[in-house]
Amino acid sequence: MLVLFQGICGEWKALLVIIFGNIVCAFAVINFTLPYRFPDLGVSGLAVLSNYMFGISPSWVVAVGNLLLITWGWRNLSLRFLGLTVCSITVFSIFMPIFLKFPLPLEQDSFMATVVSGVLKGGAAGMIFNAGGSGGGTDIIAMVLRRRYGIEVGQFSIFVNIFILALSLGVVGLNPVVYGMVGLYVYGVTLDNVMRKFDRRKQALIITSMPDEVCHFITSKGKGVTRVEGQGAYTGQPRPVLISLLEPRHVVQLKAFLQEKDPRAFVSICDATEVLGQGFKSWKSL
Repeated sequence: MLVLFQGICGEWKALLVIIFGNIVCAFAVINFTLPYRFPDLGVSGLAVLSNYMFGISPSWVVAVGNLLLITWGWRNLSLRFLGLTVCSITVFSIFMPIFLKFPLPLEQDSFMATVVSGVLKGGAAGMIFNAGGSGGGTDIIAMVLRRRYGIEVGQFSIFVNIFILALSLGVVGLNPVVYGMVGLYVYGVTLDNVMRKFDRRKQALIITSMPDEVCHFITSKGKGVTRVEGQGAYTGQPRPVLISLLEPRHVVQLKAFLQEKDPRAFVSICDATEVLGQGFKSWKSL
């Protein structure tokens, strides 16, 4: 029991992010999806359809559907991922009926609603994924299939959501489905940008005649650097290679330093889409 309590306390930051993210998602669904009869994504999309067709509360469909999916996939997923996902589903299911009781008096602007919905849900989903959890639903299926067969999560999500939008066509009509596709695009763009913003790094590969000075400059900025002993293929001379993961502002400072101290240096800068390890993203977040 003590170990469980310590584990929960150690994840308080992730829990706060997931709680906030799911409150935002529930707010977006109730105020920017249901009033306009827009289709939604994943299990939430099926819950919205059941509400349109049979008047069933979306929170019940979300809760039951996710419970079945967790039961199906728990053997293939980490306890941390499952715990955070259960927290995510619980918060989402609790706040949906709360927001249903207090709807906002918004103007009936469908385009505004679909854009705002995509931004809110995409931003919230990005925060939840960065915290190491998920919104449940089809994310659970995607994670299981990735672990079993190496299927890409993004590709799977696209096919599933296209299928759900196709189902929605016979229920809500063509115009809402088109708006739903716009919302799906805004959601995807926002999700990608939020995830990159929280984990944005630049990988610098440096070949210089003054490696000690460059190493000192990088470490003085609080960043690590790895030195690899290389050799020039043409000259046969030793060429130390420095590798470092930097923030964008540090790259600007590094280039200014090399321009002044060693203008003959060779530097290659590329985007690092994900960095795991000490000082960066935790392995526990996977």
